[in-house]
Amino acid sequence: MMLPAVAGFVVIIVVLWDAFETIVLPRRVTRRFRLTRLFYRSTWRPWRGIAQQVKNTRLRETFLSYFGPLSLLFLFIVWAVVLILGFGLVYYGAANAEGVPHRYATAAYLSGTTFFTLGLGDVTPHTSFERFIAVVESGLGFGFLALVLSYLPVIYQAFSRREVNIVLLDARAGSPPTAAELLRRHSGTHGLDALQILLHDWERWAAEILESHVSYPVVSYFRSQHNNESWVAALAAILDSSALLIASSEGECARQARLTFAMCRHAVVDLTQVFSAAPRADSVDRLPPADFQRMHATLASEGFNLPDTPEANAKLTKLRHMYEPYLRALSEHLYMELPPWILAKEITDNWKTSAWGRISGFANQPQQDASPDDHSG
Repeated sequence: MMLPAVAGFVVIIVVLWDAFETIVLPRRVTRRFRLTRLFYRSTWRPWRGIAQQVKNTRLRETFLSYFGPLSLLFLFIVWAVVLILGFGLVYYGAANAEGVPHRYATAAYLSGTTFFTLGLGDVTPHTSFERFIAVVESGLGFGFLALVLSYLPVIYQAFSRREVNIVLLDARAGSPPTAAELLRRHSGTHGLDALQILLHDWERWAAEILESHVSYPVVSYFRSQHNNESWVAALAAILDSSALLIASSEGECARQARLTFAMCRHAVVDLTQVFSAAPRADSVDRLPPADFQRMHATLASEGFNLPDTPEANAKLTKLRHMYEPYLRALSEHLYMELPPWILAKEITDNWKTSAWGRISGFANQPQQDASPDDHSG
Protein backbone atom coordinates (compact mmCIF):
# COMPACT_ATOMS: atom_id res chain seq x y z
CA MET A 1 0.00 0.00 0.00
CA MET A 2 3.01 2.31 -0.10
CA LEU A 3 2.62 2.62 -3.87
CA PRO A 4 0.20 5.61 -3.53
CA ALA A 5 2.74 7.33 -1.25
CA VAL A 6 5.51 6.85 -3.82
CA ALA A 7 3.23 8.21 -6.55
CA GLY A 8 2.41 11.16 -4.29
CA PHE A 9 6.08 11.95 -3.77
CA VAL A 10 6.65 11.85 -7.55
CA VAL A 11 3.76 14.28 -8.10
CA ILE A 12 5.07 16.65 -5.40
CA ILE A 13 8.60 16.64 -6.84
CA VAL A 14 7.31 17.28 -10.38
CA VAL A 15 5.22 20.27 -9.26
CA LEU A 16 7.96 21.78 -7.07
CA TRP A 17 10.55 21.42 -9.82
CA ASP A 18 8.17 22.97 -12.34
CA ALA A 19 7.51 25.92 -10.00
CA PHE A 20 11.25 26.33 -9.43
CA GLU A 21 11.94 26.43 -13.18
CA THR A 22 9.08 28.87 -13.80
CA ILE A 23 9.64 31.31 -10.93
CA VAL A 24 13.19 31.00 -9.65
CA LEU A 25 15.35 29.77 -12.55
CA PRO A 26 16.25 32.82 -14.73
CA ARG A 27 16.80 31.05 -18.04
CA ARG A 28 14.98 29.19 -20.80
CA VAL A 29 14.07 25.59 -19.97
CA THR A 30 14.45 23.24 -22.93
CA ARG A 31 12.88 20.16 -21.34
CA ARG A 32 9.89 19.07 -23.43
CA PHE A 33 7.50 17.94 -20.70
CA ARG A 34 6.64 20.66 -18.22
CA LEU A 35 3.42 21.18 -16.30
CA THR A 36 3.53 24.92 -17.00
CA ARG A 37 4.07 24.42 -20.74
CA LEU A 38 1.22 21.90 -20.86
CA PHE A 39 -1.00 24.33 -18.97
CA TYR A 40 -0.36 27.24 -21.36
CA ARG A 41 -0.70 25.14 -24.49
CA SER A 42 -4.00 23.68 -23.32
CA THR A 43 -5.45 27.07 -22.29
CA TRP A 44 -4.02 29.58 -24.78
CA ARG A 45 -5.10 27.76 -27.94
CA PRO A 46 -8.81 27.59 -27.07
CA TRP A 47 -8.67 31.15 -25.68
CA ARG A 48 -7.14 32.39 -28.94
CA GLY A 49 -9.67 30.33 -30.92
CA ILE A 50 -12.56 32.03 -29.14
CA ALA A 51 -10.97 35.44 -29.74
CA GLN A 52 -10.70 34.74 -33.45
CA GLN A 53 -14.48 34.44 -33.60
CA VAL A 54 -14.94 37.96 -32.16
CA LYS A 55 -15.21 40.45 -35.01
CA ASN A 56 -15.10 43.66 -32.98
CA THR A 57 -11.44 44.64 -32.54
CA ARG A 58 -11.93 46.37 -29.20
CA LEU A 59 -13.85 43.47 -27.68
CA ARG A 60 -11.37 40.96 -29.07
CA GLU A 61 -8.35 42.77 -27.62
CA THR A 62 -10.11 43.18 -24.29
CA PHE A 63 -10.84 39.47 -24.19
CA LEU A 64 -7.24 38.59 -25.10
CA SER A 65 -5.87 41.00 -22.48
CA TYR A 66 -7.48 38.95 -19.70
CA PHE A 67 -5.51 35.82 -20.54
CA GLY A 68 -2.13 36.89 -19.16
CA PRO A 69 -3.27 37.86 -15.64
CA LEU A 70 -5.88 35.08 -15.39
CA SER A 71 -3.44 32.43 -16.57
CA LEU A 72 -1.06 33.38 -13.76
CA LEU A 73 -3.77 33.01 -11.13
CA PHE A 74 -5.00 29.70 -12.54
CA LEU A 75 -1.43 28.38 -12.83
CA PHE A 76 -0.95 29.01 -9.09
CA ILE A 77 -4.25 27.26 -8.41
CA VAL A 78 -3.22 24.27 -10.52
CA TRP A 79 0.09 24.00 -8.67
CA ALA A 80 -1.65 24.22 -5.28
CA VAL A 81 -4.34 21.66 -6.18
CA VAL A 82 -1.84 19.15 -7.58
CA LEU A 83 0.39 19.56 -4.51
CA ILE A 84 -2.59 18.95 -2.23
CA LEU A 85 -3.59 15.84 -4.20
CA GLY A 86 0.01 14.63 -4.12
CA PHE A 87 0.28 14.99 -0.37
CA GLY A 88 -3.12 13.34 -0.11
CA LEU A 89 -1.66 10.28 -1.86
CA VAL A 90 1.21 10.26 0.65
CA TYR A 91 -1.19 10.39 3.65
CA TYR A 92 -3.39 7.73 2.09
CA GLY A 93 -0.52 5.36 1.36
CA ALA A 94 1.21 5.89 4.71
CA ALA A 95 -1.97 5.39 6.75
CA ASN A 96 -3.00 2.22 4.96
CA ALA A 97 0.53 0.83 5.20
CA GLU A 98 0.27 1.19 9.00
CA GLY A 99 -3.10 -0.58 9.07
CA VAL A 100 -5.09 2.61 9.67
CA PRO A 101 -8.07 2.60 7.27
CA HIS A 102 -8.26 5.84 5.30
CA ARG A 103 -10.36 6.96 2.39
CA TYR A 104 -8.49 9.02 -0.21
CA ALA A 105 -11.07 11.80 0.04
CA THR A 106 -10.33 12.07 3.77
CA ALA A 107 -6.58 12.06 3.10
CA ALA A 108 -6.97 14.81 0.47
CA TYR A 109 -9.05 16.85 2.94
CA LEU A 110 -6.32 16.47 5.57
CA SER A 111 -3.78 17.56 2.97
CA GLY A 112 -5.80 20.66 2.04
CA THR A 113 -6.31 21.83 5.61
CA THR A 114 -2.61 21.27 6.32
CA PHE A 115 -1.38 23.00 3.15
CA PHE A 116 -3.40 26.13 3.91
CA THR A 117 -2.60 25.81 7.67
CA LEU A 118 -6.27 25.91 8.66
CA GLY A 119 -5.76 23.77 11.78
CA LEU A 120 -9.40 22.60 12.00
CA GLY A 121 -8.48 19.42 13.86
CA ASP A 122 -11.46 17.33 12.67
CA VAL A 123 -9.05 15.06 10.74
CA THR A 124 -5.60 14.45 12.21
CA PRO A 125 -2.52 12.41 11.26
CA HIS A 126 -2.46 8.93 12.83
CA THR A 127 1.17 7.84 12.45
CA SER A 128 4.47 9.49 13.20
CA PHE A 129 5.29 9.50 9.48
CA GLU A 130 2.00 11.29 8.71
CA ARG A 131 2.75 13.86 11.39
CA PHE A 132 6.17 14.48 9.88
CA ILE A 133 4.61 14.92 6.41
CA ALA A 134 2.02 17.31 7.90
CA VAL A 135 4.79 19.53 9.28
CA VAL A 136 6.59 19.48 5.92
CA GLU A 137 3.41 20.32 4.02
CA SER A 138 2.44 23.20 6.29
CA GLY A 139 5.90 24.71 5.89
CA LEU A 140 5.68 24.20 2.13
CA GLY A 141 2.32 25.97 2.12
CA PHE A 142 3.89 29.06 3.72
CA GLY A 143 6.80 28.91 1.28
CA PHE A 144 4.49 28.51 -1.70
CA LEU A 145 2.49 31.58 -0.69
CA ALA A 146 5.69 33.62 -0.25
CA LEU A 147 6.97 32.48 -3.64
CA VAL A 148 3.74 33.51 -5.36
CA LEU A 149 3.70 36.91 -3.65
CA SER A 150 7.31 37.56 -4.69
CA TYR A 151 6.69 36.40 -8.28
CA LEU A 152 3.82 38.74 -9.12
CA PRO A 153 5.80 42.01 -8.63
CA VAL A 154 8.57 40.66 -10.88
CA ILE A 155 6.07 39.95 -13.66
CA TYR A 156 4.39 43.35 -13.45
CA GLN A 157 7.70 45.21 -13.26
CA ALA A 158 8.88 43.44 -16.42
CA PHE A 159 5.58 44.33 -18.11
CA SER A 160 5.82 47.96 -17.00
CA ARG A 161 9.40 48.39 -18.24
CA ARG A 162 8.43 46.93 -21.58
CA GLU A 163 5.42 49.18 -22.04
CA VAL A 164 7.25 52.43 -21.24
CA ASN A 165 9.25 52.32 -24.46
CA ILE A 166 6.24 51.21 -26.48
CA VAL A 167 4.32 54.26 -25.28
CA LEU A 168 7.31 56.49 -26.03
CA LEU A 169 7.35 55.12 -29.58
CA ASP A 170 3.83 56.41 -30.16
CA ALA A 171 4.88 60.02 -30.92
CA ARG A 172 8.01 58.86 -32.76
CA ALA A 173 6.64 56.21 -35.10
CA GLY A 174 2.85 56.54 -35.11
CA SER A 175 0.04 54.27 -33.96
CA PRO A 176 0.66 51.55 -34.97
CA PRO A 177 4.41 52.17 -35.34
CA THR A 178 5.80 51.86 -38.86
CA ALA A 179 9.28 52.17 -40.35
CA ALA A 180 8.18 54.87 -42.81
CA GLU A 181 6.72 57.05 -40.06
CA LEU A 182 9.71 56.54 -37.76
CA LEU A 183 12.16 57.67 -40.43
CA ARG A 184 9.89 60.49 -41.62
CA ARG A 185 9.65 61.96 -38.15
CA HIS A 186 13.42 61.87 -37.82
CA SER A 187 14.16 63.82 -40.97
CA GLY A 188 15.40 67.38 -40.91
CA THR A 189 18.06 69.05 -38.77
CA HIS A 190 19.63 66.74 -36.18
CA GLY A 191 17.15 64.03 -37.17
CA LEU A 192 19.78 61.36 -37.73
CA ASP A 193 21.41 62.16 -34.38
CA ALA A 194 18.09 61.70 -32.62
CA LEU A 195 17.44 58.52 -34.61
CA GLN A 196 20.80 57.10 -33.58
CA ILE A 197 19.98 57.74 -29.90
CA LEU A 198 16.57 56.11 -30.32
CA LEU A 199 18.07 53.01 -31.95
CA HIS A 200 20.61 52.77 -29.14
CA ASP A 201 17.80 52.87 -26.58
CA TRP A 202 15.90 50.19 -28.47
CA GLU A 203 18.98 47.98 -28.62
CA ARG A 204 18.90 47.95 -24.83
CA TRP A 205 15.11 47.52 -24.82
CA ALA A 206 15.41 44.44 -27.04
CA ALA A 207 18.02 43.00 -24.67
CA GLU A 208 15.64 43.55 -21.74
CA ILE A 209 12.81 41.90 -23.70
CA LEU A 210 15.05 38.92 -24.43
CA GLU A 211 16.06 38.55 -20.78
CA SER A 212 12.63 39.05 -19.22
CA HIS A 213 10.45 37.21 -21.74
CA VAL A 214 12.74 34.19 -21.98
CA SER A 215 12.96 33.94 -18.18
CA TYR A 216 9.25 34.67 -17.68
CA PRO A 217 7.37 33.78 -20.92
CA VAL A 218 4.01 34.62 -19.36
CA VAL A 219 4.85 38.34 -19.79
CA SER A 220 4.57 37.81 -23.55
CA TYR A 221 0.82 37.25 -23.18
CA PHE A 222 0.29 40.60 -21.43
CA ARG A 223 -1.05 43.05 -23.99
CA SER A 224 -0.50 46.79 -24.35
CA GLN A 225 -2.97 49.44 -23.25
CA HIS A 226 -3.94 50.41 -26.81
CA ASN A 227 -5.45 48.01 -29.32
CA ASN A 228 -3.14 49.18 -32.13
CA GLU A 229 0.08 48.68 -30.15
CA SER A 230 2.00 45.63 -29.02
CA TRP A 231 5.55 44.67 -28.19
CA VAL A 232 5.66 42.48 -31.32
CA ALA A 233 4.56 45.43 -33.49
CA ALA A 234 7.19 47.65 -31.87
CA LEU A 235 9.91 45.08 -32.56
CA ALA A 236 8.73 44.82 -36.16
CA ALA A 237 8.88 48.60 -36.68
CA ILE A 238 12.40 48.84 -35.23
CA LEU A 239 13.63 45.87 -37.26
CA ASP A 240 12.10 47.32 -40.44
CA SER A 241 13.69 50.72 -39.81
CA SER A 242 17.07 49.20 -38.99
CA ALA A 243 16.98 47.05 -42.11
CA LEU A 244 16.23 50.11 -44.27
CA LEU A 245 19.11 52.07 -42.76
CA ILE A 246 21.55 49.17 -43.10
CA ALA A 247 20.62 48.59 -46.73
CA SER A 248 20.53 52.23 -47.79
CA SER A 249 23.10 54.25 -45.86
CA GLU A 250 26.47 54.30 -44.13
CA GLY A 251 27.88 56.18 -41.16
CA GLU A 252 27.28 56.16 -37.44
CA CYS A 253 23.51 55.81 -37.72
CA ALA A 254 23.85 52.76 -39.98
CA ARG A 255 26.37 51.28 -37.55
CA GLN A 256 23.93 51.68 -34.65
CA ALA A 257 21.18 50.28 -36.87
CA ARG A 258 23.26 47.11 -37.36
CA LEU A 259 23.69 46.70 -33.60
CA THR A 260 19.99 47.28 -32.95
CA PHE A 261 19.02 44.93 -35.77
CA ALA A 262 21.23 42.17 -34.34
CA MET A 263 19.78 42.51 -30.84
CA CYS A 264 16.16 42.71 -31.99
CA ARG A 265 16.56 39.71 -34.28
CA HIS A 266 18.20 37.78 -31.44
CA ALA A 267 15.17 38.48 -29.25
CA VAL A 268 12.68 37.48 -31.94
CA VAL A 269 14.46 34.22 -32.82
CA ASP A 270 14.90 33.11 -29.21
CA LEU A 271 11.29 33.84 -28.33
CA THR A 272 10.00 31.76 -31.23
CA GLN A 273 12.01 28.89 -29.74
CA VAL A 274 10.47 29.49 -26.32
CA PHE A 275 6.96 29.11 -27.79
CA SER A 276 8.00 26.37 -30.25
CA ALA A 277 6.65 28.60 -33.02
CA ALA A 278 8.26 27.53 -36.30
CA PRO A 279 9.28 30.43 -38.58
CA ARG A 280 7.03 30.84 -41.57
CA ALA A 281 6.98 33.07 -44.62
CA ASP A 282 4.30 35.72 -45.05
CA SER A 283 1.40 34.68 -47.23
CA VAL A 284 1.12 38.37 -48.18
CA ASP A 285 4.17 40.55 -48.74
CA ARG A 286 4.39 43.21 -46.02
CA LEU A 287 6.18 45.52 -48.46
CA PRO A 288 4.69 45.15 -51.96
CA PRO A 289 6.31 47.18 -54.79
CA ALA A 290 3.58 49.85 -54.70
CA ASP A 291 4.11 50.47 -50.96
CA PHE A 292 7.88 50.40 -51.45
CA GLN A 293 7.72 53.17 -54.05
CA ARG A 294 5.25 55.18 -51.99
CA MET A 295 7.50 54.88 -48.93
CA HIS A 296 10.52 56.13 -50.86
CA ALA A 297 8.50 59.03 -52.26
CA THR A 298 7.15 59.97 -48.82
CA LEU A 299 10.59 59.92 -47.21
CA ALA A 300 12.12 61.85 -50.12
CA SER A 301 9.50 64.58 -49.75
CA GLU A 302 10.64 64.99 -46.13
CA GLY A 303 14.31 65.14 -47.09
CA PHE A 304 15.11 61.58 -46.06
CA ASN A 305 16.57 60.22 -49.29
CA LEU A 306 17.17 56.47 -49.42
CA PRO A 307 18.86 55.01 -52.51
CA ASP A 308 16.61 52.91 -54.73
CA THR A 309 19.24 50.73 -56.38
CA PRO A 310 19.31 46.99 -57.19
CA GLU A 311 22.14 46.50 -54.67
CA ALA A 312 20.29 48.28 -51.85
CA ASN A 313 17.02 46.51 -52.63
CA ALA A 314 18.71 43.09 -52.73
CA LYS A 315 20.36 43.78 -49.40
CA LEU A 316 17.03 44.85 -47.89
CA THR A 317 15.37 41.66 -49.15
CA LYS A 318 18.13 39.55 -47.60
CA LEU A 319 17.77 41.34 -44.26
CA ARG A 320 14.00 40.90 -44.29
CA HIS A 321 14.38 37.15 -44.76
CA MET A 322 16.48 37.06 -41.60
CA TYR A 323 13.67 38.19 -39.29
CA GLU A 324 10.24 38.37 -40.95
CA PRO A 325 9.51 34.59 -40.77
CA TYR A 326 10.18 34.69 -37.03
CA LEU A 327 8.06 37.80 -36.57
CA ARG A 328 5.22 36.12 -38.43
CA ALA A 329 5.50 33.06 -36.16
CA LEU A 330 5.31 35.24 -33.02
CA SER A 331 2.48 37.28 -34.48
CA GLU A 332 0.36 34.21 -35.23
CA HIS A 333 1.12 32.48 -31.93
CA LEU A 334 0.35 35.51 -29.75
CA TYR A 335 -2.36 36.84 -32.09
CA MET A 336 -0.69 40.24 -32.33
CA GLU A 337 -0.95 41.95 -35.69
CA LEU A 338 2.22 43.03 -37.48
CA PRO A 339 2.26 46.65 -38.70
CA PRO A 340 2.83 47.51 -42.37
CA TRP A 341 5.97 49.31 -43.51
CA ILE A 342 3.84 52.34 -44.40
CA LEU A 343 0.23 53.06 -43.51
CA ALA A 344 -2.33 53.07 -46.30
CA LYS A 345 -3.82 56.27 -44.86
CA GLU A 346 -3.00 58.72 -42.11
CA ILE A 347 -4.06 57.56 -38.64
CA THR A 348 -4.25 59.80 -35.60
CA ASP A 349 -1.66 58.99 -32.92
CA ASN A 350 -2.94 57.53 -29.67
CA TRP A 351 -1.77 60.52 -27.67
CA LYS A 352 -4.22 62.73 -29.60
CA THR A 353 -7.31 60.57 -29.25
CA SER A 354 -8.68 61.46 -25.81
CA ALA A 355 -12.31 62.44 -25.40
CA TRP A 356 -11.23 66.01 -24.59
CA GLY A 357 -9.17 66.14 -27.77
CA ARG A 358 -12.16 65.12 -29.86
CA ILE A 359 -14.35 67.73 -28.21
CA SER A 360 -11.85 70.53 -28.68
CA GLY A 361 -10.98 69.53 -32.23
CA PHE A 362 -7.28 69.16 -31.42
CA ALA A 363 -7.22 65.52 -32.57
CA ASN A 364 -8.33 66.59 -36.02
CA GLN A 365 -5.28 68.75 -36.69
CA PRO A 366 -2.97 67.53 -39.46
CA GLN A 367 -0.34 65.00 -38.44
CA GLN A 368 2.59 67.22 -39.31
CA ASP A 369 1.24 70.14 -37.28
CA ALA A 370 0.19 68.26 -34.16
CA SER A 371 3.23 66.10 -33.48
CA PRO A 372 5.37 67.59 -30.69
CA ASP A 373 8.61 66.31 -32.07
CA ASP A 374 8.19 65.43 -35.73
CA HIS A 375 11.69 66.28 -36.86
CA SER A 376 13.79 65.70 -33.81
CA GLY A 377 12.50 62.28 -32.67
